[in-house]
Amino acid sequence: MTTIAIVGAGTGLGAAIARRFGTEGFAIALISRNQNKLDLLAEELAAEGFTARGYAASVRDPEALTAALEQAAQELGTIEVLEYSPLPQKEFLRPVLETTVKDLAAAVEFSIYGPVTAVHQVLSGMRTLGRGTVLFVNGGSAVRPNPSVAGTSIAFAGETALATMLHDTLGAENIHVGQLIIPGAIDPGHPPNDPGALAQRLWEHHTRRDTFRDYAEPFPTSQ
Repeated sequence: MTTIAIVGAGTGLGAAIARRFGTEGFAIALISRNQNKLDLLAEELAAEGFTARGYAASVRDPEALTAALEQAAQELGTIEVLEYSPLPQKEFLRPVLETTVKDLAAAVEFSIYGPVTAVHQVLSGMRTLGRGTVLFVNGGSAVRPNPSVAGTSIAFAGETALATMLHDTLGAENIHVGQLIIPGAIDPGHPPNDPGALAQRLWEHHTRRDTFRDYAEPFPTSQ
């Protein structure tokens, strides 16, 4: 059995991704900051017949994130799929003229240092398997900067650059790197932005492996 590690796991999109990949036989490593919430979600998934465990770590703490991913691989199996979609914090969503250096430093830790840490930790296992997938999930500001949410616009741009370079570099090793852009809000019950529909898009990214970027829905013509 191999594992999907969901970084930023919660009861919405993260849970939907867990169920979609778990249905295909993946063990599920749930990673976010709150162990109690992770345990509740893992118990819910286990009751549905999935193999799932929670590992508390902040993406802004490289040592904790590395340890969580290492423990998950040891307990559940080699991480074949890494999905990165932690929810941005409120201070990252301020207008550009209200965004401070401190805000940007935190956003960069969140959206650049975090995924760099995670990818470095899982890469050796993927290389041993001879395959792997890294999936980034971002809002629309990752590709269209929005001055109303300056922190994410700047940090997501860096995350997009990282993802693009990883895609171009790792493809030759049968490690696919993809990005799903969600221009609007995740909205249960309303495709295409229902969590289940988004999880299906990520599953298709993992299996098709034929494109870098996918959009949950077309971008509006204006902001």
